[in-house]
Amino acid sequence: MLYQALSYLQFLLRSGNAHGLHSPFVFALYNDVIQRGGFYSAFARIEAERKALLHRPDSITVCDFGAGSHTGAGTERRVRDIARTAAKPRKFGQLLFRLVNHFQPRTVLELGTSLGLTTAYLAAANSRTRVVTFEGCPQTAAVARETFQNLSLKNVTLVEGNLDNTLAASAKNLGSPVDFVFFDGNHRYEPTVRYFEQLLPFRTEHSLFVFDDIHWSAEMTRAWETIKAHPEVLLTIDLFFVGLVFFRKNQPKQHFRLRFDNLVDKLLNRTRSLSA
Repeated sequence: MLYQALSYLQFLLRSGNAHGLHSPFVFALYNDVIQRGGFYSAFARIEAERKALLHRPDSITVCDFGAGSHTGAGTERRVRDIARTAAKPRKFGQLLFRLVNHFQPRTVLELGTSLGLTTAYLAAANSRTRVVTFEGCPQTAAVARETFQNLSLKNVTLVEGNLDNTLAASAKNLGSPVDFVFFDGNHRYEPTVRYFEQLLPFRTEHSLFVFDDIHWSAEMTRAWETIKAHPEVLLTIDLFFVGLVFFRKNQPKQHFRLRFDNLVDKLLNRTRSLSA
């Protein structure tokens, strides 16, 4: 947690907002999608499902193939605790929804299903999008399937098992390019970079890879820097909590750090006005 706090302070000093953006593509994406906000009818249903999960008293046995949790939780966890600490907050689920809604990918992969709330945001953005989500823990996967059933999501396929054994074969069997990937399956350097490299052959010039928790630890920050440096990566947007990776051709390699927090901008603008 200390690493994240210090990293965030550094990020605030180095990041910006729409002012000074000289890339028309990034300017439009930042203003029209990332910072847009707004309400979609699917949001209320997904958040009602989150509320129901937050009130579930039952426990499941969790097997974690990744870097574990900052909370130090054991293998026996209540569903409501997982929903509170492990599920992505509404803000980031809705960002993923807007990205899918904007780019209209045909095939979405999600590495790390958890309870299925983030999957629901990915799938609800476009019912014609095929969402393939990967979960290593059988009992967590069972809860996620309940989430998909409760939300009547028909465009989700859940692949159960260790990503080390399921990802490469599943990508080969898709029969179509991978247009959008959300990486949230393992918060360690080597697996993160390996999963990225495994999916590179299946992406297109227009694919978008989204990496979760890129400053979660020194190891994840190193993975993010390795991915940024890859020769096929031509544009990245660091929002601190998530990182966006694009492969757009015919442009110089560019990296952006942008704040995804209106409150921070308001406080900074207030400070500037008081000191003026």
